[in-house]
Amino acid sequence: MAQPNLIWLRSFEAAARHLNFTEAAKELGLTQTALSLHVRTLEKTLGCQLFTRNARHLTLTEMGLAYVPTIRQALADITLATTSLFGTLGKRSLTVKVPISTATHFLVSRLPQFRALHPEIDIRLVSNIWADSTDPGDVDVEIRLGTGAQTEGVSERISEETIVPICAAGRVSQISNPEDLLAGPLVHILGHDDHWDRYFSANGLIMDRNAVRYYLDTTCASIGVVAAGGGFAVVLTRFAKDAIAAGAGIALAGEPIAFRQGHYLVRRKPEDALRPEVHLFEAWLRECFEKTKEPV
Repeated sequence: MAQPNLIWLRSFEAAARHLNFTEAAKELGLTQTALSLHVRTLEKTLGCQLFTRNARHLTLTEMGLAYVPTIRQALADITLATTSLFGTLGKRSLTVKVPISTATHFLVSRLPQFRALHPEIDIRLVSNIWADSTDPGDVDVEIRLGTGAQTEGVSERISEETIVPICAAGRVSQISNPEDLLAGPLVHILGHDDHWDRYFSANGLIMDRNAVRYYLDTTCASIGVVAAGGGFAVVLTRFAKDAIAAGAGIALAGEPIAFRQGHYLVRRKPEDALRPEVHLFEAWLRECFEKTKEPV
């Protein structure tokens, strides 16, 4: 007698666990028809029925019950031997470099969506804080917030941004117009020197720099100070809305205005040299930014 095909045995083992061809087929990424054919072919090869097929469910025959433990152990032994010698097959990974505020207030809450779509791809997220510990050649996807000007690689703009003032959630009723923010206290985010100037200028106002009481280096820290009642800050609207959705204790304290910076994908390799999982992640990123874009 010819030895049974390994694919048929795998289909048999899954069907024996689920006692349902449809559920077993979903697990293996097959159609119900294909899996059923595998099992029937195995039964024909063995000359023995392994399942009793009822109207709504399956049951294992006596021969099926006797056969399945051996097959299950054999498949487990094959998996163990393969993993021990060659590592986990089918696993792919991506190293994604991203600004800390974009990671915290936009990307990390959405990563489970990507994982659900592509469970075979693992994500290693590296923020600016750990940038020096990662060789540029090891980075698969790099996201930057800026104007797109850089000396290496090519960049693709994937978002238009707006900025908006924020206050503690309990103070929002006290803010009726931009003038109410002038006296501060204001939070200044280092590296975003024109946020307040840009916001007040757009509303026909002149900023009083004496109103600045905090100089902080991240949007994350600024949102924390504002939530604690420390004053007002201007941040990217998408960051503010994600922080509000996460229960950060802040509120929008005015209308958004246009911002000249945006998020960019930065590539050091030609597009046709990128791995398939990089293309998948970049396409997913574009969709995330498109779904959450703000009117400019």
